[in-house]
Amino acid sequence: MPILGVIASSNYQRVTDTGAMFPLGMVQVGSGGSASISFTSIPSTYKHLQVRFLAQDTRAGYYIGDMNMRFNSSSTGYAFHILTGNGSTAFADQGTNYAEIYIGSGSIGTTTGGTFGAGVIDILDYTSTSKYKTTRTLVGNDHNGTGGTGSLGGRITFTSGLWQNTNAINAITIYGGNGNLAQYSSFALYGIKGA
Repeated sequence: MPILGVIASSNYQRVTDTGAMFPLGMVQVGSGGSASISFTSIPSTYKHLQVRFLAQDTRAGYYIGDMNMRFNSSSTGYAFHILTGNGSTAFADQGTNYAEIYIGSGSIGTTTGGTFGAGVIDILDYTSTSKYKTTRTLVGNDHNGTGGTGSLGGRITFTSGLWQNTNAINAITIYGGNGNLAQYSSFALYGIKGA
């Protein structure tokens, strides 16, 4: 069984790790919150990108908040598919010709105290100049079965996104769809090597 790029057996052998991840940057929202966070000047030396986050928003009265993403400051040409559920009901939707990619209900309103939503965003073939850019996202949050106005008590969301542009991605902006990102929301960017 491979463990950290090494085969665990009596015959110690090193293996090639083509999927290695490298930390590129981290942003933590400061006091007072922020409308958005950005990663800029992203190097073009990787195959894919991944963003991992813990997020809370300032939307009063709601336990769950939406999040969105743009590339290279562009506000055109985005589309998405979404599948979400709370353990008893499921919901699916899609959108085209949007001004951003809908990440999903990734943040938690500050009305819940110290809890945060969590998520992972994969951005595939971000340096390619011959194809549109695609994303896949898994986000989730939980409130022990309780919910605020207009929200579920907790949910998990799977989304795919499309940016209909062949430009290489050199900047990523993530922002709350319903309020500012709250203090201590954290976002980490990784580069992924691969074939």
